[in-house]
Amino acid sequence: MAAATADGHGGRRRLRVFFLPFFARGHLIPMTDLACLMAAASTNAVEVEATMAVTPANAAAIAATVAGNAAVRVVCYPFPDVGLARGVECLGAAAAHDTWRVYRAVDLSRPAHESLLRHHRPDAIVADVPFWWATGVAAELGVPRLTFNPVGVFPQLAMNNLVAVRPDIVRGGADGPPVTVPGMPGGREITIPVSELPDFLVQDDHLSMSWDRIKASQLAGFGVVVNTFAALEAPYCDEFSRVDARRAYFVGPVSQPSRAAAAAVRRGGDGDVDCLRWLSTKPSQSVVYVCFGSWAHFSVTQTRELALGLEASNQPFLWVIRSDSGDGGGERWAPEGWERRMEGRGMVVRGWAPQLAVLAHPSVGAFVTHCGWNSVLEAAAAGVPALTWPLVFEQFINERLVTEVAAFGARVWEDGGGKRGVRAREAETVPAGVIARAVAGFMAGGGGRRERAAAMATALAERARVAVGENGSSWRDIRRLIQDLTDATASQP
Repeated sequence: MAAATADGHGGRRRLRVFFLPFFARGHLIPMTDLACLMAAASTNAVEVEATMAVTPANAAAIAATVAGNAAVRVVCYPFPDVGLARGVECLGAAAAHDTWRVYRAVDLSRPAHESLLRHHRPDAIVADVPFWWATGVAAELGVPRLTFNPVGVFPQLAMNNLVAVRPDIVRGGADGPPVTVPGMPGGREITIPVSELPDFLVQDDHLSMSWDRIKASQLAGFGVVVNTFAALEAPYCDEFSRVDARRAYFVGPVSQPSRAAAAAVRRGGDGDVDCLRWLSTKPSQSVVYVCFGSWAHFSVTQTRELALGLEASNQPFLWVIRSDSGDGGGERWAPEGWERRMEGRGMVVRGWAPQLAVLAHPSVGAFVTHCGWNSVLEAAAAGVPALTWPLVFEQFINERLVTEVAAFGARVWEDGGGKRGVRAREAETVPAGVIARAVAGFMAGGGGRRERAAAMATALAERARVAVGENGSSWRDIRRLIQDLTDATASQP
């Protein structure tokens, strides 16, 4: 087996850790952040050498993050041939009708992963949730395997507990009654309409068929690393440690605000720095930041309604849209004359925006978000209150944490509005009038909602700062993780 060895530099033990991220920026970027954090947490006794194992296009997405960091290396393996265009190797780059091909690539990547790990024989493996086979390879090599989960413990526990009642959900069908999540700690009842539940709980898909295997692999592994901080999700972290991992390490936010100033613009890609200069022309906390992540596929109709809603809100806004929006022959998503009318008040960024730097900017007063976990965590860490507009997978569950549990946000479309849903065919278009009222009302402080949310967001930002600071909970868990891995490898023959 591979064991942590002395590297000849001051007698320190070298701990070689391999990282295997899933094919999505929401997984790839935080896992790269984790690799950098572990390398930076090297001690006088242990030097962590981190290696990101990625496909070529995904290597390009993290190149700026790892540049100049000699302790973080990158090795590439070919992206499986699943019928995608050259260079399309993650969910954010694939068209909506091709996302299934990315999931197919997960299964087909197994031989390449096994070959890489057997060849390099690392001291430890940190593998993303879908790569269940990493536990078996790690056992064969005699090294620890950790699962990296970029999703918080609140949604993980909720999905675990919903799996227990999945037969009832499936029998009830799409028109079944709202589902109360059983067994959640903290005494708070969480109820979710069937239309807002992840696909795998309602119908058979790639995840429903592999869920048991993934969970068994996670529980059999050395432990689980989660991008969260304990003060955000107590008492859920305690429950997670008890039921879902042999060892749990809560190390977030891995996108630490203290490191954002210089590196955030390049994190995950070439961010649009012009938007930061534009933000600097706006008053404090006046701008609404609108971003739905790298995976959102809005219809042209919905995009036009959002454009009109932002216009009618009379609020300054910074809106990030996918680079493939429109039909290529003109910006058909934008109502005629809209961009001219919005000149000066609103800015549109196509493609990738430096979100950490944007959220840290003093001009930003609210974040209209899809509730992807990274965005939830980054908003909390930046102290920015959220307006929630979830779209897919566990985002509707995350929304409950934002609006009901941690309470640093409010919904764009309140209860009693139109039907929302994970599956586009079940969801109604959110009209411009609803968007305008939600944004304007929140920014105006109607009913005190924004004041309460902003106060909670400010408190969370301070807790996040403490968590990642010296001797904070996340700081300690990173070092406990390294020590546990060092002890495990040292104890092996």
